[in-house]
Amino acid sequence: MSGCSAAAMLCVLSAPARADDPKPAAELPEVNVTAPSPIRARKPVVPRPNPTTRVARGPRAPTPAREAQSAPPPPQQGVLPVVTDQFATVTVVPNEELRRSGAATLGDLLNSKPGITGSSFAPGASSRPIIRGLDVNRVGIVENGIGGGGASDLGEDHFVPIDPLTSDQIEVVRGPAALRYGSTSIGGVVSATNNRIPQALPTCSTAPFQTYGLSASAPAAGSAPCVTAETRTSFSSVDRGVEAGVLLDAGGGNFALHADAYGRKTGDYSIPGYPYLFDQTRPVNGRQPNSAVQNDGASIGGSYFFTGGFIGAAIQQTDALYHIPGIDGADSRTRIDAHQTKITAKGEYRPDSAAIDAIRFWAGATDYRHNELGLAAVTDPTTDGVRQTFTNREQEARVEMQMMPVNLRFATLTTAYGVQAGHQELNAPSPDNPGSVFNGLFGPNTNNRVAGYVFNELAFSPSTKAQVAGRIEHVALNGSTPNFPVDYLPDGTPQANIARNPSYTPKSASVGLLQNLPGDLVASVTAQYVERAPKPAELFSRGGHDATATFDIGNPNLTIETAKTVEAGLRKATGPFRFEATAYYTQFSNFIYRRLTGVMCDDDFASCGTTGTALNQAVYSQRNALFRGFEFQSQFDVAPLGSGIWGIENQFDVVRATFSDGTNVPRIPPMRVGGGLFWRDANWLTRINLLHAFAQNDIAPIAETPTPGYNLLKAEVSYRTKLNPNMFGAREMLVGLVGNNLLNEKIRNSVSYTKDEVLLPGIGVRIFANLKF
Repeated sequence: MSGCSAAAMLCVLSAPARADDPKPAAELPEVNVTAPSPIRARKPVVPRPNPTTRVARGPRAPTPAREAQSAPPPPQQGVLPVVTDQFATVTVVPNEELRRSGAATLGDLLNSKPGITGSSFAPGASSRPIIRGLDVNRVGIVENGIGGGGASDLGEDHFVPIDPLTSDQIEVVRGPAALRYGSTSIGGVVSATNNRIPQALPTCSTAPFQTYGLSASAPAAGSAPCVTAETRTSFSSVDRGVEAGVLLDAGGGNFALHADAYGRKTGDYSIPGYPYLFDQTRPVNGRQPNSAVQNDGASIGGSYFFTGGFIGAAIQQTDALYHIPGIDGADSRTRIDAHQTKITAKGEYRPDSAAIDAIRFWAGATDYRHNELGLAAVTDPTTDGVRQTFTNREQEARVEMQMMPVNLRFATLTTAYGVQAGHQELNAPSPDNPGSVFNGLFGPNTNNRVAGYVFNELAFSPSTKAQVAGRIEHVALNGSTPNFPVDYLPDGTPQANIARNPSYTPKSASVGLLQNLPGDLVASVTAQYVERAPKPAELFSRGGHDATATFDIGNPNLTIETAKTVEAGLRKATGPFRFEATAYYTQFSNFIYRRLTGVMCDDDFASCGTTGTALNQAVYSQRNALFRGFEFQSQFDVAPLGSGIWGIENQFDVVRATFSDGTNVPRIPPMRVGGGLFWRDANWLTRINLLHAFAQNDIAPIAETPTPGYNLLKAEVSYRTKLNPNMFGAREMLVGLVGNNLLNEKIRNSVSYTKDEVLLPGIGVRIFANLKF
């Protein structure tokens, strides 16, 4: 790239590789995951050059810089990350893929991954991950080991206060490892990690890309001060959107600091057709009405490193103002104004002990509030105001202790113990019905929980491992609900609030086997028994929820839900052909679900089945259910081409869910199949991929409509490089162009409550740039 001026970015992007340049063999990235298991392998400590400095054990910092001429090529972009050392499938979205994706929500980010869809209630604003057809109350969301907060599990219209723009890696954990986080994670756990609580001192070197996690060396006490910065920006055409983020890391001696700030603003997004299936009279003008988004956030945190460990804390603020699309949302100009303040802390200590390997803790406190705004009377703009308020004040803490491995002669046993406790206070009042027992979705309620768990891993040999884990927890809830009649229709009797104080003691256990096979294959089989206590919304709901257009009725007589799962997997992470395949079978007893009755209501219960027209009555019920499915994805490096490699990739996933009488569980994702071509080298990545979703006709018998299939075509090109000499002070650059829904298909999401009124975004192009200083 000699001869290109610092300002001429196009020259940097287009400079060809010299044919006589030496090309070391491409290096596949190492995939480091943090969420699945409390048991982590001890890594060797690589001391830094100063022999008189005692290095810290535990959190590991990036390796010291090596001379540029001796550095191996960086891991290539776009390599399928396959995790083979866990007992069930772990989906990993590494840093470089996050930067290319540009998704504004976790649901949008993971929507095309095998076995995962997004709820897409408000695309780009509120879309929660759905794993294997299991949604809000069976999918946990954590950030740096602590619950994400917010109220996304209380309504599909509520956003998740974790933004991919500030995340460094996203992991989706399924199977037995989810016991670590609680019984409300039967479907899995979505874990976001970032550097808001630093786990290593920053490095100011020009070392190779360290995208896939921390290496094995340790920071030296008294090291020189260091400051690094990163900018993340993008522009999108489909919604005229702009987003930007700045991340700062500083460190010196035994301290590391982090600060970040970000913002995003979009208009109503473009759509390829008319969105309302059952009302053809409303003006649309090529955009989904009432779909604009604006959000921002900031955080500051720091850590202190000492011999054997670290301790750190952070405070973060998240704000969002977004609109709710759909007929009622557009007519009422419904929007949600949300704010969350969150304080978190975590640490690790590796004592000089023959029995204890490591002690780790996580703690967090969340104060969340959002107002659902809109018109009380569609024809009167002066009635604009608060229609519903949600508050969530929550505290959580978890402590784990990992023991040193013990030689049992026939196997090496490693054990980790954990305790977890939490307290939650929820409320959802509404000013529209003051003094009524139906004032809001539910009244004040509390949720107290405490749990203990243990994980045991037995290494019979380097190629054969087993895991045995168990968890027991106690959940005590306090709230109130009216005494609804059996048929959930008014019978003229007073609907007084009745105090409810249910408590539950769910117990769970799992066992798994991991076996290395010839050809770098790894096979796994797991069995788990998981009990789940009902959540407050399932017990105490008793009113209208305007944003979702439902009148929700909880059931205080719900019992513990039980899931029995068998899962088998086969994976391969190395070589030119990489893949993972998983089959699972889950039998639910007393499966809790929200059942639409077909009865219409207004804000008052007396209107249900009589004068009601605005809200669908939804009742929490229990039935036995059966879920089974299969997931597959692969990537094959076909042959060298120029300075890089071209190849093919494909994926497939299907989930079938029925009740014991053979009827369908509501809102289940369709079968999907996809594939594409890619070309990549150490700097460039180009890819084109087509995902076909089949029509979903396996629907609930009441109040659910079929969903047509679609073809989602995506293409992207990105360029990553070191900048030498530094351009405007930047040392690394990642830029790219991404095209989405290039066929401009009319896409409706079968799992969304608003799919008959909301189309996903049409054809769009996004340009992005990521600079490190």
